[in-house]
Amino acid sequence: MSDPIQLAQWMAGDFSNYKQSYEYPTLFAHIRIFFRPLPFEFFNTIGFYSEQVYDYDLWSPYRQGVHRLIPRGNEVYIENYALDDPMLYAGAARDLEILSTISPNCLKRRYNCSMVFRRRGGESFVGSVEPGNNCIVPRNGRKTYLVSEVEVTERTWTSRDRGFDLDTHEQVWGSAAGALEFEKRDSFASEVPIVF
Repeated sequence: MSDPIQLAQWMAGDFSNYKQSYEYPTLFAHIRIFFRPLPFEFFNTIGFYSEQVYDYDLWSPYRQGVHRLIPRGNEVYIENYALDDPMLYAGAARDLEILSTISPNCLKRRYNCSMVFRRRGGESFVGSVEPGNNCIVPRNGRKTYLVSEVEVTERTWTSRDRGFDLDTHEQVWGSAAGALEFEKRDSFASEVPIVF
């Protein structure tokens, strides 16, 4: 199986960090991450809609996005897009009727914020935001650049997102307690189109 297909099938799912939040409740909230495959026709390749939500409030995601996978030699490049009015699509990862209302013309490309994944051995893919410190995230009146590190296996998703001040390189936001560790609760791998 090609790397892009393998990565997409492992990404496609409903992930929860319940165990981590139960063991360390003062350090980690209970979070769910959903990566729902989009129909092939959306990008004419593999695409995803994603949501990150607190488990106690599944209809109010705090992060939503659309992602397009592009094979590049021994890497998988994932373009990231923002939605014009994200709350219109809240719950789309769990409700296919809402998912079907998302169209390419409601997206804005997040330039310099793509993720680059490489296979590590046979068991995982590791990814990070494209180099250059140019993925700018305004936070509390400061311009920060995103540092994002991800590891994906067939059953897990481990990620750490942090924002650093553009001038001082001091960490402004993100987990001080380490990476978020998710386990797959449900797989949507059967919805991934086999295109590569």
